[in-house]
Amino acid sequence: MKKTAGTVFLDRDGTINEDVGYLSDPDGLVLIEGATKAIRLLNERALKIIVLSNQSGVGRGYYTDAQVDDVNRRLMELLGKEGAKIDGVYYCNHHPDIDCQCRKPLPGLVELAALEHEIDSKKAYMVGDKASDVGLARNIGAKGILVLTGKGASEIEGMEEAPDFIAKDLLDAAAWIIADLERSPL
Repeated sequence: MKKTAGTVFLDRDGTINEDVGYLSDPDGLVLIEGATKAIRLLNERALKIIVLSNQSGVGRGYYTDAQVDDVNRRLMELLGKEGAKIDGVYYCNHHPDIDCQCRKPLPGLVELAALEHEIDSKKAYMVGDKASDVGLARNIGAKGILVLTGKGASEIEGMEEAPDFIAKDLLDAAAWIIADLERSPL
């Protein structure tokens, strides 16, 4: 097994693909410009790429787990066509009112991913467009990056904790991660 230089956790909607609100149809998945290149650059650095996503649409009854799986397969297919690889996808399907440990910013999804992947969350980055993504980074001891795509620009105002970096998009975040690794290798 190839030794990884660490892990990059990525939010899905608003970070990798356009956030259209409760995405349930794989044909509605549109990648954000530069996202594929960003993931490919991180792949080239032997970083493990894990997608973590809150999908409360399942818990709200808007769509099923099977539909989320179809969208995630489509995401991996589109990225793969351009040479970008995701190592795993994990999501919370609970309604926000349900008391669970897997809804970001809680660490349950990271703990689940750690069962299947060699992950040291202290050697990780969390990239997303919401305060909950930055909150997850804090909760697992990772570096948190807020992207201004998706809901990112509107999230800055009310954030309780500042991210380690605010990126224009995922490609900008990837460049920062690579530079950060060069400054202080994991």
